[in-house]
Amino acid sequence: MATDITHFPHIRPRAEFADILKVEERFATDPAADSSTERLNGWFDRLMVQSGTDTSPAVLLMLCVVAAVALGGAAFVVREHLLLTGIAAAIGACVPVGAAMLMRSRRQSKILKQMPEMVGEMARAARTGRSLEQCVEVVAADTDGPLGDELKLCRRKLQMGLSVEAAFAELPERTGVVSLSIFTMALAVHQQTGGDLVGVLDRLARTIRDRIGFLGRLKAQTIASRATAVLMLVLPPFILAFFGFRDPDYFDKLTGNDWGFLTLIVAGALQLVGTVWVLRILRNTRRT
Repeated sequence: MATDITHFPHIRPRAEFADILKVEERFATDPAADSSTERLNGWFDRLMVQSGTDTSPAVLLMLCVVAAVALGGAAFVVREHLLLTGIAAAIGACVPVGAAMLMRSRRQSKILKQMPEMVGEMARAARTGRSLEQCVEVVAADTDGPLGDELKLCRRKLQMGLSVEAAFAELPERTGVVSLSIFTMALAVHQQTGGDLVGVLDRLARTIRDRIGFLGRLKAQTIASRATAVLMLVLPPFILAFFGFRDPDYFDKLTGNDWGFLTLIVAGALQLVGTVWVLRILRNTRRT
C-alpha cells in the first residue's frame, strides 16, 4: 500500500525539485563498460542530454524508424527497387540523429558564449562578500538559457544540501562543454582549499575568453577542410540515389555483374569506415 506524504505534516512536496528526482531514461546500463554497445548507447544518451531537448531517447529512435520507413517507402513506390529503398531508408534514419547533433552544436556554442559574462558576474558577486553558494544563486537567477537552466539545476542541488563539487559534477557531461569542466574543477578546488575567490574567478574568466578566441581562430582556419570532409561524407549516398532515381535499371546493371556487385560492397564498407574516421577527427578538432 502506497504511503501518502500528506499524512505527515512535516513533509512538504517541493515542485522545484521534481526535475532532479525524476528518473532519466538511458540506454547505457554500465557507462564504465568497455564494450562497443555500451559506448554507442552512452554516446546516444549524451547526445540527447546535451542537445537540450525534452525528447526521450526512445522517442528519437522511434522518429528514426518512422523517417526510415517513410523515405524508404516513398523510394520503393517510385522505383520499386530494394537497394534504392535501403539507401533511402538509411538516409531517413540518419535525419533525426543529424538534427539532434545540430541542436547540440548550437546549444554548446551558445553556452560557450555565455560563460565569460557568467563567470564575470560571479566574480562581481564575490567582491560584495557573498559566499560561493550565494554567488551561484545570483548568476543562476540572472543568466539566460541554456546555461542559466543548467545553473538553476545546480542551484537546486545546493539547496538540497549537496556540496559544490557534487552539485556541479554532472554539469560538464550534461553540456559537453570543456570550459565548464575547467569551471567546475576550479570551484571544487576552491571549496576544498579556500583562497581568493575573486582572483580565481577573474583568472578563470580571462582563460575562458582566451580559449574562445583560440577556438574561433581555429575554426576560421580549418573551415574549408571541415566543409570538404562533410561533403565527402554526404555526397556519395546522394549521388548513388540520384542515379538510381534517374535510371530505373541502374542498380540492376551495376549488381548484375560480379565486379560491379563486389565494387559496390567494397565502396560501401570503405564509406562506412571513412565516415567513422572523419567524424572522430571532426569531434576532436571542435572541442568547446
